[in-house]
Parts: sequence; structure tokens; C-alpha cells
Amino acid sequence: MAKSIAICSGKGGVGKSNVTVNLAMVYQSMGKRIAILDADFGMANTHILMGVNPEFYISEVISGEKTISEISCKGPNGVSIYSGGSGLLDMLNLDQSKRFQTIRLMDEIEDQIDILLIDVPAGASDNSVSFVSAADSAVVVLVGEPTSFLDAYSFIKACHLEMEMANFTIVVNMANSATEAKRHFDRFNEIAMQFLDVRLRFGGHIPMSQRIRKAVVSRKPITTQKSDLPEVMAFQSVAKQVLDAPTNQTNGIRFFQKGMSGGR
Repeated sequence: MAKSIAICSGKGGVGKSNVTVNLAMVYQSMGKRIAILDADFGMANTHILMGVNPEFYISEVISGEKTISEISCKGPNGVSIYSGGSGLLDMLNLDQSKRFQTIRLMDEIEDQIDILLIDVPAGASDNSVSFVSAADSAVVVLVGEPTSFLDAYSFIKACHLEMEMANFTIVVNMANSATEAKRHFDRFNEIAMQFLDVRLRFGGHIPMSQRIRKAVVSRKPITTQKSDLPEVMAFQSVAKQVLDAPTNQTNGIRFFQKGMSGGR
């Protein structure tokens, strides 16, 4: 059965989509068959970071105009992208039935992939919590700033209280050093442990880097470049930690579990 991994964040601007894209590239280089569901409906940008332009979007599958296979867009190295679309105002606030429909649509590609990465909208909206709780594991991207800590905490709290999620992997992005990143994680973990019965794992860090910035601007994921770059090795390390993350067991609707029901 394909594994589903949700990449999420408490706030925008912390590099969540860039982490998603580069994890996809690393897993593809490991011989895995990878797909990305950009669930940031109406504001999707995964395809932009990968330098491709989808012709069709999830909204056209929901409306019955297309099948999920027909909207697949191939990114670098053959990664499949299923985009929520950009500038589609009618997709910004999906109701519960459409969220469930989108999750079930992924059943059609289960046999074609090994890992599905879900780029979840930032924040603790119904859309975000629903997609994260439907995944096997959750990766929370944060940076070493008080607002990022607060919003990540609020997001984890919502997932825990509303969907009884307990396991989260924390990735510190834009860190100046491994030591600084671990210090940020320890501080965040200490805060969370005071108030929530959750288990946070340190998934590693991604360095603050001009090379990464240039890769984003050029729409070419840095993990498609030389494998000995420290940034590429950082993503490789994070990718391995994420694969080893424990699975969340929730009672709601799940990716790749046909016949299950429930959820928000």
C-alpha cells in the first residue's frame, strides 16, 4: 500500500512547499514512485517551484469534467503532480464532502505510486486538519521565530484535540546551523509537552541558503543539483527521518483506505 505523508505548517512563509518538492525529488532518486497532491486549493504553488504548468486541476475532477489520471502533470524526474490550482477562488473553502471526495480520488492512483506527499494549506483550517489527519504521518515545518512557534503549536493542538493525532515530525527550516536547529526544536518541544499529550520527533533541519533561494527563483529544486551539496544532503537526511516516522492512527477518512468513513 502506498504511504501518505502530509507536509504542513502553522503559518505561511516557512518554506513548506519547497520542503515538499525537495523531499519528492529525494524519494524519486531513491527509486520510489512519487506523487504530490497540492491541497492548497486556489493557492497551489508546488508546480511553480518545479517549473511546470498543469493544464488541469483537482476542481475539474471534483466537477466530473476530468478523471484524476487526466489531470496528472509530470514534474522533474517524473514526479506526478495533482494541483489544487492557483487563483481559483471557488476552491479556497471546500466543504466536507469535497474534501472527502478529494481524498478518495487518490485511491485511483494507489497502485501507481509508493509515496504520496500532500502539500497542506498553512494554518489550522478545516481543510488543513482534514488532509493531515487522513495521512499516515505528519511533518510540521517551522522556523526559529516566535510567530512560527505559536502557529505551529496551534496547528498541532487542533490536530490533536479534533482528530486525536499524537505523532508529528518537526523539521526546522532556514536554520543557521544544526546546533541552532536542534535548540529550536528542543524549545518548541518543551512548550508543546507542557500542554499537549503528543509525541514530537526531530526530523532534522534545512539550512539558510542562498543556493536554495536561487533554486526557488529559477524553479529548479535544489535536490536536482549536485548530490554533494550540503543543502541536498540536508534534504536527504530529513527524507530518511520522515520515512521512519511512526504512523498516526485516526478514526476518520484516510488516504488509500477504501471503505472507511468518518472525519470532520
